[in-house]
Amino acid sequence: MGCLLWRMAWRVDAWMHVETITVPGTSVIGLQWGDEAKGKLVDLLSERLHVDIVVRYQGGANAGHTVVVGDAMYKLHQIPSGILSDGVMNVIAPGVVLNPAVLLEEFDGLVARGIPVAERLMISERAHVVFPWHMAEDRAVNMEKVGGEGIGTTLRGIGPCYRDKYGRLSAIRLGDMVGSDFRERIEEVVAIKRRTLAGYSAAIHDEELDAAAIHDEYRRYADRLLPLVGDTTTYLLDAVEADRRILYEGAQGAMLDIDHGTFPFVTSSNSSGVGVSSGTGVPCRWINRVYGVIKSYTTRVGGGPFPTEQDNEVGQRIRELGNEYGTTTGRPRRCGWFDAVAVRYAARLSGVDVLSLMMLDVVSQLPEVKICVAYELDGKRIQYVPSRAAELRRVKPVYETFTGWQQDVTRATKLDDLPAPAHKFLERISQLVGVPIEVISVGPARAQTILALQPGQHDDERTS
Repeated sequence: MGCLLWRMAWRVDAWMHVETITVPGTSVIGLQWGDEAKGKLVDLLSERLHVDIVVRYQGGANAGHTVVVGDAMYKLHQIPSGILSDGVMNVIAPGVVLNPAVLLEEFDGLVARGIPVAERLMISERAHVVFPWHMAEDRAVNMEKVGGEGIGTTLRGIGPCYRDKYGRLSAIRLGDMVGSDFRERIEEVVAIKRRTLAGYSAAIHDEELDAAAIHDEYRRYADRLLPLVGDTTTYLLDAVEADRRILYEGAQGAMLDIDHGTFPFVTSSNSSGVGVSSGTGVPCRWINRVYGVIKSYTTRVGGGPFPTEQDNEVGQRIRELGNEYGTTTGRPRRCGWFDAVAVRYAARLSGVDVLSLMMLDVVSQLPEVKICVAYELDGKRIQYVPSRAAELRRVKPVYETFTGWQQDVTRATKLDDLPAPAHKFLERISQLVGVPIEVISVGPARAQTILALQPGQHDDERTS
């Protein structure tokens, strides 16, 4: 985290002469369990900050970003959200695990809608590739239980692909798919995976892994993707040294980070701010601003502890108002009140400078709104997130309750347009998290956004 807080880079121009420069690097990090509407913010910042490059640094086709431009809605999974902006190059970095079939489907869908994807997209040759055996392993693993509960993956093969990446023996990267030994490599891995899958479940059959068919299918993918593939690490390092403006886009939220999230109910990569450098190859000294994205309430999908979950009429009301169904799977999301304890932890972990609060229009329709300000664990009040899932399950949220304002805020364009109770709610969140709110979203469209704090402006300079 410390290096993410380093706001200046040092350039040595001559012997013993050091000059400080401001680095135009910005990160967008979700601070909850994902689905915070990061895509909208990335799309908005791409234009507002005149970004040159948008980088996706981790995750795979298990993530979904929804971006609304005018009357058009775009659902993005692996392609960065900057793809909709003119003059912006979009990079899929080495930290991403790539499903070529999903990527090409997404590519073709955008081209059909007039987006010149080929001119705006570059994919790392170092990115690891998701194969059919990964999805078969995912189905098998998902049958297993942890403490009586399934992890609840998207069955997209993401976890098994990351496992192979770190295990190395069965890993295949995008650059390997154009090699002369690709067929031999597929045959080797299929032989290994047949033995592996045989130990999982009788429901997984060998005939699903036809080495010749897999080779031919993925070689066709490689032929289509080859013009987009390159050394993104060198490209990005050259870009930061040339002072080009770069926006780093995370996939899942920080509370799903493999190392720092609610393990084992997490994703398989570093989805918090600490993963930006490892996923891109760009040292964290080149990042000078971090946006933390939060919703005015909390959601998560799949298994795992969720202290503020409302498995009742309130949760269902939030789900319907916020259309809380997965972009990738369509699964209904679990819904609950805003958890300031978890968000403060994730904000500190990710070195967040400012907050972007999304979906204010949803809680604006409720008769009362709550914020979790602390936990009680075994009778003791605590202000931290326990590292063990078993302990987090036992915590009881301590709430502050706010009178609802029950007003339509979707037409608000400035802070003064919001009712006084909404101001109180926002100010309390900022106080609890310890970070000012710069952006407030009051609807899905680009125009439905309030800029509460201008870039570079201090918290005490706000007018409300």
